[in-house]
Amino acid sequence: METNYSPTSRYRWLILSIGVLAQITFAVGFAGIPISAVIMRTDYHFSISQLGFVLGSMGLGVAISEIVWGILTDKLGDKVVLIIGLVSMGATFLIICFGFVPKAGMFPNYLSLGILLMVAGAVGGSINSSSGRAVMSWFQDNERGFAMSIRQTAIPVGAAIGSLLIPYVASVYGFGRAFLTLAVLSFIVSICVWFWLVELKISNTSKGASHTEVKSPFKRITVWKVALAGAVLTFPQMSVLTFSSVFLSDKHHLNLVTISIINFCINLGGGCLRIITGRLTDKHKNRRKVISIIAIIAGIAGITLGLVSDQNAYVVVSLLVITGLAGNAWHGIGYTEIAVTAGVRYAGRALGMMGTTVFAVSFIIPYMIPFILRLSSWNGVWIVVGVASLIALPLMIEFVKIPTNTEGVSNG
Repeated sequence: METNYSPTSRYRWLILSIGVLAQITFAVGFAGIPISAVIMRTDYHFSISQLGFVLGSMGLGVAISEIVWGILTDKLGDKVVLIIGLVSMGATFLIICFGFVPKAGMFPNYLSLGILLMVAGAVGGSINSSSGRAVMSWFQDNERGFAMSIRQTAIPVGAAIGSLLIPYVASVYGFGRAFLTLAVLSFIVSICVWFWLVELKISNTSKGASHTEVKSPFKRITVWKVALAGAVLTFPQMSVLTFSSVFLSDKHHLNLVTISIINFCINLGGGCLRIITGRLTDKHKNRRKVISIIAIIAGIAGITLGLVSDQNAYVVVSLLVITGLAGNAWHGIGYTEIAVTAGVRYAGRALGMMGTTVFAVSFIIPYMIPFILRLSSWNGVWIVVGVASLIALPLMIEFVKIPTNTEGVSNG
């Protein structure tokens, strides 16, 4: 849909609001379901390995579909892809609600539930590329870090909402109502997108575009390095998100209310950090340096948590919070960096690349943690998380001298 709007129009803030709302919708389910892990393990009669597969299934779905959605977003536009994703995700949650929840002594097979959650992730993955491309096209480079950080803040905000809402609904009313809530939310937001999302036309070429800027990001190692840095920094985020409830319950005997509050604070605090880092890096043009600092903090906190995970609960929770905050803080500037490096014309593809690596790790982690527990203990889990986080450091340091592409819809 072509309009006379421009990236300097105030309408860009409404576009950002729609992107935030769409991301919150996805995050409520993506995070709320894992935070309900203790309840799910009991209600569905899952083993720890079966639970790990189910909790990672949405991440796998996103990972296998994200690049495809990125390409489709660049070709079909933000609005069409966003509506398709929201409606399809809502329909999948509706199917789970009516046919794949425990009732009358019947317990759904973990593979069936996992596959359906994989489908929900696969269609919901479209939200990342489409809403991200919409925001990138409506904001100029001196505001993109801030705008994209606000959009990425929707994920921990949605996760914070999901960490309280979904466990509560599941424990009081059952998982049928929990999945119905997710379905209704998806349908409502798709209607908002239909009425209020307006697309800006992005030209095929931009003034001053270099040879690398018109080359597909799939063929550029500079773009892949950012995507890989995002992947390893997903280790602290997803480890805390998916298994912190089991860790704190089994190891330190904390109750569900306390665990939910801890996760709520981690996600809300992570959202605030995304906005702060986005604003600061817009001002100082140092996104890669800040990502490196976050990697160091996550690495040190994760390794230290592994070394003292048997100690005082207050110390353990403090280190867990730091690890989780660091795992959440990088997203806004990371997604901005990969989109800017690729160029706005290829923003959908670039965001798809980041989404693929990030959500591939999101699937691997819940499946990997039970494996590490069998070989070692929770000490080993958190040490692996810390070491993995530090891998982002050489990727970003090596990248420092590479000029940043600031291609946009309009820089005037």
